[in-house]
Amino acid sequence: MQRISRRTFIKSAAVASAFTIVPRHVLGGTGFQAPSDTVNIAGIGVGGMGGADLKELESQNIVALCDVDLQYAGGAIKRYPKAKVWQDFREMLEKQKDIDAVVVATPDHMHAPISMAAIRAGKHVYTEKPMTHTIMEARLLTQAACEARVATQMGTQGHAMEDARLLCEWIWDGAIGEVTEIHAWSPHPVWPQGLTRPTDTPPVPEKLNWDLWIGVAPFRPYHPAYHPGQWRGWWDFGTGGLGDMGCHIFDPIAWAMKLGHPLSVEASQSIFVPKGLNWDKPRNTDGYPQATMVHYKFPAREGFPPVTLHWYDGGLMPETPEELEPGRKMGDQFGGVLYVGSKGKILTGSHGARGVRIIPESKMREYKRPEKSLQRSVGHHQEWINACKGGEPAGINFEKAGPLTEIVLLGVLALRFDKKLQWDSESLTFPNAPEANPFVHKEYRSGWSL
Repeated sequence: MQRISRRTFIKSAAVASAFTIVPRHVLGGTGFQAPSDTVNIAGIGVGGMGGADLKELESQNIVALCDVDLQYAGGAIKRYPKAKVWQDFREMLEKQKDIDAVVVATPDHMHAPISMAAIRAGKHVYTEKPMTHTIMEARLLTQAACEARVATQMGTQGHAMEDARLLCEWIWDGAIGEVTEIHAWSPHPVWPQGLTRPTDTPPVPEKLNWDLWIGVAPFRPYHPAYHPGQWRGWWDFGTGGLGDMGCHIFDPIAWAMKLGHPLSVEASQSIFVPKGLNWDKPRNTDGYPQATMVHYKFPAREGFPPVTLHWYDGGLMPETPEELEPGRKMGDQFGGVLYVGSKGKILTGSHGARGVRIIPESKMREYKRPEKSLQRSVGHHQEWINACKGGEPAGINFEKAGPLTEIVLLGVLALRFDKKLQWDSESLTFPNAPEANPFVHKEYRSGWSL
């Protein structure tokens, strides 16, 4: 998937609409970056993680900033005074013609419609995790990106880390034999969850376009329980603790274990009983629970045996393995992963499998590491920039991010049902649970489409 920028560099009477990036060495040698070798980037949703992403991309031109809340986006607006400011991404994509690429870092429910609009406009796209809010969105967005031949990347920074590659090389080398069980966890959510929908209606802040913030979701009156920063805990807008951290933590697992689509998924959760609700109907239909466990079954694939993947969040953890020495922690502040193999165990941290070690440490010291076989990364954001300029596809482009997002969203969806869901990835249906099929996608609010 070789990509070139849409920024016009050479115009002639013969080719008035040609788009070309001239290599740096042709124009100025080492250290020279010509205007044509720089990507014009627009940030969409720049008040939080989007602003952090833009800081990693400042070697390029930040030409536009779009956010429905101009007060929340104030830091980014001040940092990039030359960038044109918008509130409606549709208007920006239509009217500002110098944009080559966009960074999408809105709440989860708007990732897909904004990313799809950018792809259809011919822009390269970097979208924060999870790539989409529904499984169908992930499938359609993956297909659209491949057909449009644009450079894409999902904001799963750990994919570029060294430890993620070491994990793959060791697993493939048979360091712990055949892996049949994996435990992954995160302390998230670190925001309120298990709440009931607020009923009061405070006034909408002056610089916030609430209708645009709601976007494709069912309309809810403005409330600070949703924005800013609290949206992750609500079904309509976020994907809970699993959606927030699952793409980070599952990515090295899926890579090392060559996971495809799971055969089934089953979930359990902490119970929240709102005041006045009967115990026989305890499920909160507005917000995600405070803690969850999710269990995936994957079939045998590419020389790997079937494997069960267990997820824990909200403070829940797997049992500490006997091989772990006293005083050693399980994972890091963001979570961890334990791989259980026929010949031993590997314990890692969260993002990109940081801190990957065979346990106990005595076995780690005995292990003869294989030669490095995977190409090392130039950096997560730089991968995407290089892809925008016609280089190799970024490491976690949509072709890879789509299936990963589907795994995460299957776990999110399983939280709505009290049964093991059998999954048919080709038809995008649950053969044993037709009641779950409508949740593979969602009905967009009137006036919106994918």
